[in-house]
Amino acid sequence: MNTNLIINGEQIQGVAATFAVINPADESVLVEVPSASVEQVNQAIETATVAFKTWKNTEDSEINSTFLKIAADIRAAKDEIAELITLEQGKTLAMAQFEVEAGASWIEYLTSLEIPVDTIADPSGKTIKVYNRPLGVVASITPWNWPFMIAIWHIFPALKTKNCVVNKPSEFTPLSTIKLVEIINRHVAQGVCSVVLGTGEVGATLSGHPDVAKVTFTGSTRTGQRILSSSVDSLKSVVLELGGNDVGIVLEDADLDRTAQGIFGSAFLNVGQTCAALKRLYVHESIYDELTEKLANIANSQVLGSGLDPEVTFGPIQNKIQYNKVKGLIADAVAQGGKIITAEKNVPEKGYFVAPTLITNVEQGVALVDEEQFGPVLPIVKYSDVAQVIEQTNQSEFGLGGSVWTTDIARGEKIASQMETGTVWINSHSDLSPAAPFGGWKSSGLGFSFGLDGLLLFTHKQAIHISQ
Repeated sequence: MNTNLIINGEQIQGVAATFAVINPADESVLVEVPSASVEQVNQAIETATVAFKTWKNTEDSEINSTFLKIAADIRAAKDEIAELITLEQGKTLAMAQFEVEAGASWIEYLTSLEIPVDTIADPSGKTIKVYNRPLGVVASITPWNWPFMIAIWHIFPALKTKNCVVNKPSEFTPLSTIKLVEIINRHVAQGVCSVVLGTGEVGATLSGHPDVAKVTFTGSTRTGQRILSSSVDSLKSVVLELGGNDVGIVLEDADLDRTAQGIFGSAFLNVGQTCAALKRLYVHESIYDELTEKLANIANSQVLGSGLDPEVTFGPIQNKIQYNKVKGLIADAVAQGGKIITAEKNVPEKGYFVAPTLITNVEQGVALVDEEQFGPVLPIVKYSDVAQVIEQTNQSEFGLGGSVWTTDIARGEKIASQMETGTVWINSHSDLSPAAPFGGWKSSGLGFSFGLDGLLLFTHKQAIHISQ
């Protein structure tokens, strides 16, 4: 397992304190990783600044060709990368392989986008051309839940728009990201893409550096607020994809078999460790009992264990801190009258395992409903008035995603238009598209990603006025 930093295209061992990467399926230490020092982070930024002078002039066609070569190399190393993801993150091997394949496809999609030059005919007769120019050095700080995929979401839009990137992966899951940056560096010039390793202090050094033009961050709201605060002095731009407490509303006319499968697949995607997973479910009273029974049957059929076992469908929570948080939320909900409707399962003696858990008889005011659990537990609330549900759920400080489940699409769209979230799905949830902007409202984020609009957030506008 490679544990080196990659700076200026070279693999360098960190010289600061080491940290352990833990296998969440058995709590064993996979590897000890040396952190980057402040000097090494500064070196990565300095070399990126130098590389930018050349990279910013690269032809679009060359960047697209480079991306296709990188995507091909990722697919060639698919099994190796997927195993790294499973070992460090815990998800099943099948889910890890999906993450790798989806990442390669995302890179390929970016080659279809063209950075536009807008031409404006001014009433005075002059012509104005508006260009999208690269910013410089982009700092990317990525989380532990989808370590490979989200690194791609950060790095490749920045490279596509001719910026240079320094990435800091989560200290819980650095191994697959190191492999990604290894592959990238086969095809780009020295300094264009680097990776530094370490805990939050390394991330703070990177994001706060005055020569960083932009920070893109996916993670907790608290850390995002600190990054935004530190950006003020240098007026650097930020994109923050933060926490969510996504709401799903099931109307009385929903197709229950399809809805049950879709809800379970979203709420427990990656063991519930997905920012845009469905995290609180409101079900109309007329179908409440039938739908909860169907969901419980799906949950009870899951097989827990190591993601490397092909028979396993449900892996562990990624780390002990999150494991303890989820266990605490479940205990608190039960103490306040919540009812667990899923069967008790035997879990492995070691590892951070929580069986998929459905809890009924809860309502607003219970922490499990009000807060983001980010784990394999779903509160289910019975309702009779959908207008009241919309009003209540819009009071949340979060506004990342939401969904409406119905066979009446027109009614679903009307309800969706009233939900205060960056994305609303109808009859699905958390199925992101590289072509559509994705971002949160309120405490769920600032700015957005994906699509041409998200791509152009890695540029600044330059207007050239031409008079004849």
